[in-house]
Amino acid sequence: MTAKAELYDIVRKPIITEKATMASENGAVVFEVAIDANKPQIKEAVETLFGVKVKAVNTSITKGKVKRFKGKLGTRKDVKKAYVTLEDGNTIDVTTGL
Repeated sequence: MTAKAELYDIVRKPIITEKATMASENGAVVFEVAIDANKPQIKEAVETLFGVKVKAVNTSITKGKVKRFKGKLGTRKDVKKAYVTLEDGNTIDVTTGL
């Protein structure tokens, strides 16, 4: 088992968008996770932090966009999202604080 602080380094924050809300109707929750976290680490972190049983974890990496910052070109950071599907009967309320 890893320390609780390390688990919060893996699972950074919930993502609340229209697409994430539609996924929650099917028992899934979307989190922003560390870019180097793998699926077993994400599963263990969510199960430990929230006390739920995880059925599946799907991940996707969104590449950072090139934007102008004060007239200079810069790149936003890459973001890894984890779509965590929960077992039947388990829920996580992401609208309240962690």
